[in-house]
Amino acid sequence: MLLKSLSARLLILTVFFVMVGEVLIFVPSVARYRMTYFENRLAAGYLATLALEASPSGQLDQRLIDKLLSRVGAQGLGLSRGGAMLKLDHANPPHPDLTIDLRHPNILLAIRGSFRTLLSEGNRVLHVLGPVGPLPDPLPLAGEGRVATDTVEVLLDEAPLRAELWDFGIRILELSLVLSLITAALVYLSLHWLLVRPMRRITASMIEFRDDPEDASRVIAASARRDEIGLAERELAVLQRTVQRALGQRARLAALGTAVTKINHDLRNILATARLVTDGLTASAAPEVRRVAPRLIDAIDRAIALCTKTLDFSREGTPPLAPGRFKLAPLIDEIGPGLTVSERDLAIDCAIPADLAVEADRDQLYRVFMNLARNAVEAGAHRLRFSAVREGAAIIVEVADDGPGLPPKARENLFRPFFGSARPGGSGLGLAIARELMRAHGGELALVSSTGAGTVFRLSLPAPAARLISRVRVSAS
Repeated sequence: MLLKSLSARLLILTVFFVMVGEVLIFVPSVARYRMTYFENRLAAGYLATLALEASPSGQLDQRLIDKLLSRVGAQGLGLSRGGAMLKLDHANPPHPDLTIDLRHPNILLAIRGSFRTLLSEGNRVLHVLGPVGPLPDPLPLAGEGRVATDTVEVLLDEAPLRAELWDFGIRILELSLVLSLITAALVYLSLHWLLVRPMRRITASMIEFRDDPEDASRVIAASARRDEIGLAERELAVLQRTVQRALGQRARLAALGTAVTKINHDLRNILATARLVTDGLTASAAPEVRRVAPRLIDAIDRAIALCTKTLDFSREGTPPLAPGRFKLAPLIDEIGPGLTVSERDLAIDCAIPADLAVEADRDQLYRVFMNLARNAVEAGAHRLRFSAVREGAAIIVEVADDGPGLPPKARENLFRPFFGSARPGGSGLGLAIARELMRAHGGELALVSSTGAGTVFRLSLPAPAARLISRVRVSAS
C-alpha cells in the first residue's frame, strides 16, 4: 500500500533518475581513470629510463633494474628517442597480449577498453605506448595538441589495473548512492510539502463533501497560494458552493413540484367541471354567449393540456414504453386530423418513404410529432414538412416549418421547461417532454437551425434490426 502512494513513487523515481545521471557520469569517469593510470605509469617509466640514460656505461645492474621496475609496477620499460631505444627488462620479460597506443587517444576506445578490463578475467600483459609527459586531450580542439618526439613503452599486468578500476567504481557507486539518497530526500520533502500534502487535503475535502454535500462547513477553505494547487483549491471551493446551491434549489423545486402536483390534480377536476358547463353554453339562445363559448372552450382545453403536461413532466424516471415496429409515413398522416380546429390551418407535407419503418412506442412518438406541430403553429408557421432517411444504424427525421424562427432567448433555453417557450404565456414543456421521450427511445431531439425562413428540428432513432425472412419451398409430391 505504501508503494502505491504518490510520496513513495516520487522517492523511488528521484533515486532512479539520480542513479541514471550517475551512470552517465560513471562511464567516462572510469575511462578517464584508466588513462590517468597509464599516464602515471608512463611518467614513472620515463623517470626510470633516465637512470639508464645517466649511466656512463649505458647499463644497470639487474637488481637495480628489477627494483626500478617494481617501483614503476611494470614488467618492462622502454624509451624511444631520436631513433634510439633504451630498455629496462627483467631477465625473462613476458610476451605482451595486447598493445595500447595512447599517442592518439580515442574516448570511445578508452571506454570500451575500460569495460573489457573490468569484465575480463585472468592477467593479461599490456604493452602501453605513450608520449613523454601528460597525455594529449582525447578530444582536442582544432589547432591544439602537440606532437611528441619521445615515446615511452611499458609492459603492465592487467590485474592491478582491474583491481584499481573496481575500487574506483565502488567508490563512485557509494558516492552515487549517498548523493541519490540526499537528493531524493530533499526532493521528496519539497514535493511532499508543495504537492502531496495539498493534494491529500483536497482529496479529504472531496470525500468529506461527498458524504454530506449540504453541510456548508464542509466546503474547502482555499489557501492564498498563487500556483496550480491554489487554483485547484479555489475552483474546488467554487464547485462545492455551486453544488450546494444547486442541491438547495433542487430541494425547493422538489417541494414545489409536490405542491404543484397536488394543486394540479384538484385544478384538473375543476377545469373538467367547467368544460362540461361550457359545452352547454354553445347551445345557448343568446347569440353573445354562443359567440364567446368556443373561445372559452379553447382556453379551458389549453388549461387542461397544461395541467396534463405538468403532471407528465413531474413524474420521475423514464416514461413507460411499449415499442413496436411500424411504418413512419402513416403516423405522420395522423397528425393533421389530430390538430384542433384553430390549428387546422397548418399544411403538413410528408416526404418520408412509404416503406421506411421504425421500432418505437407509436403513441409516444405521435406525441413528439404532435408537440412539434403545435409549437410550429404557435410560432406562426403555415406549413410543416417531415422528411426521413436511414443513416447507418440510425433513422434521421427532420421537421421543418416556414415560421419566423425562434427568438434568441427561446434558443438559449430551448429544452428547459418553463423557460424555452417562444410565445408569451407558454410553458415550454412541449419540447422538454419531446426530448425526454426521444432519449427514452435511445435517440435524440436537436435544433438544426432557426432563421427568418423557418426552423428545422432533427430527430434520431435507432434503426430497427433487419428481420430474417425464411422462405420454405414446398415441392410438389
